[in-house]
Amino acid sequence: MAWLDTIIQGILLGGLYALFAAGLSLVFGIMRLVNLAHGDLIVLAAFLILMLVSALGLNPFAAALVAMPAMFAIGWALQFFLLNRTLGTDILPPLLVTFGLSIVIQNGLLEGFSADSRRISIGGLESASVALGPISVGVMPLLTLASAIAVIIGLNQLFYRTSLGRAFRATSDDPVTAGLMGIQPKRIFATATGIAMVVVTIAALYLGTRANFDPTIGPARLIYAFEAVIIGGLGSLWGTLAGGIVIGIAQTFGAAINPEWQILAGHLAFLLVLLVRPRGLFPRAVD
Repeated sequence: MAWLDTIIQGILLGGLYALFAAGLSLVFGIMRLVNLAHGDLIVLAAFLILMLVSALGLNPFAAALVAMPAMFAIGWALQFFLLNRTLGTDILPPLLVTFGLSIVIQNGLLEGFSADSRRISIGGLESASVALGPISVGVMPLLTLASAIAVIIGLNQLFYRTSLGRAFRATSDDPVTAGLMGIQPKRIFATATGIAMVVVTIAALYLGTRANFDPTIGPARLIYAFEAVIIGGLGSLWGTLAGGIVIGIAQTFGAAINPEWQILAGHLAFLLVLLVRPRGLFPRAVD
């Protein structure tokens, strides 16, 4: 049964990677913007949750709810006042600006919190587990996967069942024509980034409660997010979930063979998928 346990643990780990990637997939799908600061924004949200827990004594889940509006505002302002200026046919300006933003966030967090690693305590949930037949799985990994699925379902409902979703799709397809119809593309893009930051806050909650984090780990989270998005197919939200699970299963099998191979196995799985399916498993745009 060891192989079954490895697969289950990999699926649960994939839920965390899917949360890392969902906001990135959302932003890319709507405005074709590659945000190199995405991982650092996850870490920023984790530190914000930690501050709320420490200063106000809030439960981490309540602290995440409080942090969500703040992160939405940060994402909205970043997109409206900064990133919108970089959008166009040339992909280099957004890459350079978000790379600079990544450096600013990392150094700001280092200045404010030092290089020490932190963790958000969740009490008894840290060690709580439930039995699934002959296998015991952690409650927090289960909540992580359930949250990832809920986020993907919620984003799909937003896109295909609401007027805001129609505005997202119209602006993504043709911002000029959408503008002629009364839609303000800059505000729509800012709203999309704000929503992505809400997803980032959910990812930060599980990052901070399941592992140690410090101001410099953002780029590693960005790599996992990119790999999940590309494996799933650029712009495909369900594909992003599948991509996260592929990486998670590869890493748990790598760790089962040799603990030093865990991270390498995930990267090799990414390369293997690209060799077989260069456009990802589910290549489609969010439209």
